[in-house]
Order: sequence, then C-alpha cells, then structure tokens
Amino acid sequence: MTHPLTILQPYDSVILFPGRGRITLDATYNLNGGFKPTMKRFADLEGPDYFPTPVWATHALIDNEKFDGEIWECACGDGAMSNVLEQAARSVSSSDRYDRGFGESGVDFLEADWCADNIVTNPPYNAAEGFVRSGVRLARRKFALLLRLAFLEGANRANTVFAASPPARVWVFSERITFYPAGAVQQGSGTTAYAWFVWDKDAPSATELKWFKPGYKGRYS
Repeated sequence: MTHPLTILQPYDSVILFPGRGRITLDATYNLNGGFKPTMKRFADLEGPDYFPTPVWATHALIDNEKFDGEIWECACGDGAMSNVLEQAARSVSSSDRYDRGFGESGVDFLEADWCADNIVTNPPYNAAEGFVRSGVRLARRKFALLLRLAFLEGANRANTVFAASPPARVWVFSERITFYPAGAVQQGSGTTAYAWFVWDKDAPSATELKWFKPGYKGRYS
C-alpha cells in the first residue's frame, strides 16, 4: 500500500527511485493518516516506517561495545544490521513484525515474552519508547537502540523512560547518518544527529556520554 504524501512546507529533499524517477519530500509526511516529522529520515512510501540502517552505523557500535552471548535483532528488516552483528556474536536471531524477506516475521517486539542475552536494533520511528520498555525488560545483559540524539529531550521521557531506566552509555555519531527508503538511490547527507543508546545491566546507574571517532562512514560504506 502506498501512503499519501502531503506537502506542507517548501521542498527540501529529492530522492531518486530506480524506475520511478525523482520524488520530492519535505520535512513532513503523512503516514497512516497522521503527520510525523521525518527529520531527514525519509518516509518509506512502500511500507510502514521502514528505514534500512547503513552498515557503517552498526560497525561503529560493535567496534566500541562488547557483546557477550547471543544477540537478538528484533526489527531486522532486510537483515542489514543482522549481517553486521554476526561479526560480534556467535549467534544472532532476527525477527520483524513485517515480512521483509529476512528473519522470522510476525513477531511484535512490544508484545514479546522471551529473553535474549543482548538486543540490538533500529526501532520503528513511532515506537521508540515502547522498544525501550520492552528491551530493558527482555535483555539479560545489554540492550542497544539506534535513536535520534534528540530522544534525550522531553519532560515526559525524563519522568518516565529515563527516570526508571537510564541508559548506561550514549554513543554520539561524529558523522551524520542519512536514512533512505528501501530501494532509493543514496546520495546527499542528512541533517539529524543520531546516537546509539546502550542499556547495560552490569554498568552503574549513571549515564556516560561518549563519541564515535570519525571515519566509520568512509571505512564501511
């Protein structure tokens, strides 16, 4: 199903789709009848909130965080992240609520009831807080989410998510990540800052702010 695209502001981005030409998107799109800011994380016009993760963003995580035991990628999409995680763990389980042709489909992480040593994923744009609650509950050791750095903001999250379960570390990217819809020609650069939020059951309760060294995009793209 193709979601309608409503232009509310001046154009600011053009995406090329092989066989479909140039599609212009702005900072707001209409998804399932509700307007949501993409913050340069472009709308997937062919499915519900699906933005494959550039492989270099996952390499940055596994180069700086050690994962003991299995890893569960619970929103695996087409396997872009799972394939990289296999370099950091002997066992990687992959699932997704939707059938993307990879992993086990039909698994809703927000309602899952089994645990894993570690959970690593890029959550759906509109379900990040729910993923935090489920991940903290289901991960035995570490739980890592790729989120906008702005996720740190907000009185509601400060009083609920972070008050109850603050992350052990927040790894800020020195290079910008650009998320494209599946199948789009990747060019240009985004303007939104992203970070890996890591909950570690063996770490102190305080949150440590860290930065990835530049160079991952060039090394692994």
